[in-house]
Amino acid sequence: MGNCCSDVGGGMAAVSGATSSAATGNQNDAVDMYLRSHGIHGLFSQIELSFSATSLRDRDVFSKSDPMVVVYIKERDGAINEVFRTEVVLNSSTPTWIAKYTITYHFEVVQNLLFKVFDVDTQYHNVEVKMLKLEEQQSLGEACCTLSELVTKPNRSLTLDLIRREESVSSTHSQHCGKLTVHAEECFSSKSTADIILRCIDLESKDLFSKSVCGDGFIFSYFLFVLLSGILVIFWCKFGLVLQDPFLVISKLVESGISIPVCKTEVLKNDHNPTWKPVFLNIQQVGSKDSPLVIECFNFNSNGKHDLIGKVQKSLADLEKLHLGREGENLYLPTLVGHNYENKILNSKLLVDKFSETVQHTFLDYLAGGFELNFMVAIDFTASNGNPRLPDSLHYIDPSGRLNAYQKAIYEVGKVLQFYDADKRYPAWGFGARPIDGPVSHCFNLNGSSNYCEVQGIQGIMMAYTSALFNVSLAGPTLFGHVINRASVVACDSLSTGAKKYFALLIITDGVITDLQETKDALVKASDLPLSILIVGVGGADFKEMEILDADKGERLESTTGCIASRDIVQFVPFRDLQSGEISMVGALLAELPTQFLTYMRRRDIKPST
Repeated sequence: MGNCCSDVGGGMAAVSGATSSAATGNQNDAVDMYLRSHGIHGLFSQIELSFSATSLRDRDVFSKSDPMVVVYIKERDGAINEVFRTEVVLNSSTPTWIAKYTITYHFEVVQNLLFKVFDVDTQYHNVEVKMLKLEEQQSLGEACCTLSELVTKPNRSLTLDLIRREESVSSTHSQHCGKLTVHAEECFSSKSTADIILRCIDLESKDLFSKSVCGDGFIFSYFLFVLLSGILVIFWCKFGLVLQDPFLVISKLVESGISIPVCKTEVLKNDHNPTWKPVFLNIQQVGSKDSPLVIECFNFNSNGKHDLIGKVQKSLADLEKLHLGREGENLYLPTLVGHNYENKILNSKLLVDKFSETVQHTFLDYLAGGFELNFMVAIDFTASNGNPRLPDSLHYIDPSGRLNAYQKAIYEVGKVLQFYDADKRYPAWGFGARPIDGPVSHCFNLNGSSNYCEVQGIQGIMMAYTSALFNVSLAGPTLFGHVINRASVVACDSLSTGAKKYFALLIITDGVITDLQETKDALVKASDLPLSILIVGVGGADFKEMEILDADKGERLESTTGCIASRDIVQFVPFRDLQSGEISMVGALLAELPTQFLTYMRRRDIKPST
């Protein structure tokens, strides 16, 4: 391990062993708040980084260098912030540092890391590491990488060339100064999951005239009757004949008292005594087993204004006790009494039918086992985008180099997903255009080839997109079914060969789709394949139908034949809602992708095989 601090007598603060340091990734706070406010949670895993080096330059006259690593995070705005320092290893050109840096891994963010190695002068060995002035130490070199690069390596280790930049009056040149190896290890707590089955009994009624109970005309008749007598209302409520569409939202409480949603169940139609499908709560994600959770039961309304039926506040440890004791917990409902709210205790109860702790394979385990996320893209070339040669067109290519909305979406999403695709060859299609001397095509190869659809790298997509704009005529209508089916064929072919691949199709569109049911049919079929659909809406169109496709907003999709989608595979984001610069479009779009990936793998009992 080199000559680390344990080889030296006490009192040398700069070379003492250090505990690991954590970073919460605050560069993604705006994205986190957006997702949480919409009941969505992304992938957050704690990663521990350790460091070693070889062939460091000897900067001391009579001995080897005394190296220390300093870690920086490069923010989106270009700022570079120091976040961690290791201890100093004495007299070593091949050090292995003991101190480890803990960072929160965000799948949907490109986290740029910078490492600088310094030779700490002997006179500062009694100074605490955090008090050292780096400008007084000699640089041994620096290197950079992204966290995504690191975690996608099979052994989660990356060896980087250390570069030392030296400036002279006439030029700047770089020297190779050894190698730095960074190793990533996922913290064990990231894998601990509570598997819980929740149910409620005797839910109090909210839907007085539920359409599931009677037809529209019948409702109106009984409405008049109830106004006259009130008897039917009392009878129905007393005997539970007014039904509910309940679902649960589980939130964690933070120090400020704010509740942050971390999980929600499916909606169960017309059920006073619902038992929901199992929920899986990552223990680290909620804090700990003793961290307070708020479990709220809502009655679903299609207008999005869901009625609170009641709630409880319990920790995971409390839920485990309820399960072991086979007891229920009464829900309560905050009720305004005078000028204050009081908690009204209800007859409704929450019960825990199952509580177990498991260590589940994580998204990073699958990456370490050789699984890939393969990127695909489909671009809307319908006439509603406007003439590409005019500045007001959504497809306008600005000579100044400023990206249009389509280019921004391709670049931002591709920038994240490129690290998870080994060969970086991406299928790319267009739809809604008329190729030269041909009929309107609702799925054509963006590169103009009739034989293959792949392009090389994100730049390849950009070039193919620009070229296509001058080789097709914008037409219509806007149909999604064809490109989703084409992507499904790619995913199906990969599945048949046993490849360790999961696919993400990015569809960028400006308009309302005209094949809604055909699109639903294609999505229901695709839900059984290793495929997710990411939809970005650009321009000012009404995208309500896109929200229908995103199962976060209601029920699972149903095909013409009555088949129900086996899982949610769609995430939709309207680009205009995220153009303020405060919210990352890619963060909102990609947050659920790892969860969709894991749902597919776990339901099919596919192991990482590390």
